[in-house]
Amino acid sequence: MTFEAVLFDCDGVLVDSEAITCGALRDMLDENGWRLSLAECMAHFVGHTVRSRAPLIEAHTGKPLTDAFMDEFYRRRNIRLESDITAIDGIHEAVRHLHERCEGRIAVASGADRYKVEMMLQRVGLAQFFEGRIFSGHEMPRSKPFPDVYLAAAAHLQVEPARCLVVEDTPVGIAAGVAAGSMVWAYAPPLAPTEALVLAGAAQVFAHMNDLRI
Repeated sequence: MTFEAVLFDCDGVLVDSEAITCGALRDMLDENGWRLSLAECMAHFVGHTVRSRAPLIEAHTGKPLTDAFMDEFYRRRNIRLESDITAIDGIHEAVRHLHERCEGRIAVASGADRYKVEMMLQRVGLAQFFEGRIFSGHEMPRSKPFPDVYLAAAAHLQVEPARCLVVEDTPVGIAAGVAAGSMVWAYAPPLAPTEALVLAGAAQVFAHMNDLRI
């Protein structure tokens, strides 16, 4: 199949951010009475917004998820990301290739807030490839696993969703891409489990960004 555009998730696809973000969240949850390992925290929260997991947090901490909690989480998260964020290995070459191959029709469609996405892309040197083509689930009626952010990105690029390749790394994100009507390829680093990605609807799973060629 020939794709006319490529729509990227951000966290875990373009940037290696998920352990950093979950580290900040884990510390705050610990302070509020819910002790988790980093792996456990990632299992609960990767692919989800923190607010969407409010019932889970409230059940384990016995406290409401407040705006003050979220503000402090964002503050700590941003400090860590600004200091420690790195790009996924090989992604610069892959993005450069696809930007040229699709004549600039590439976009970011993330479930994260815009500040986070734009800051991370700037930090790792990818921002220039996506200028004016960054879409946040926080700005949509519904975030992933609903397709809204992918549909918005495809509409902006003036490409039918069925002609867009979506690149994701979580079952939640894959579900969003599939619901948009796009083909989804899933990135899973070597030794990472892949069964859930396939079950969510990924048409292909790849382990190295140099395999991301269309």
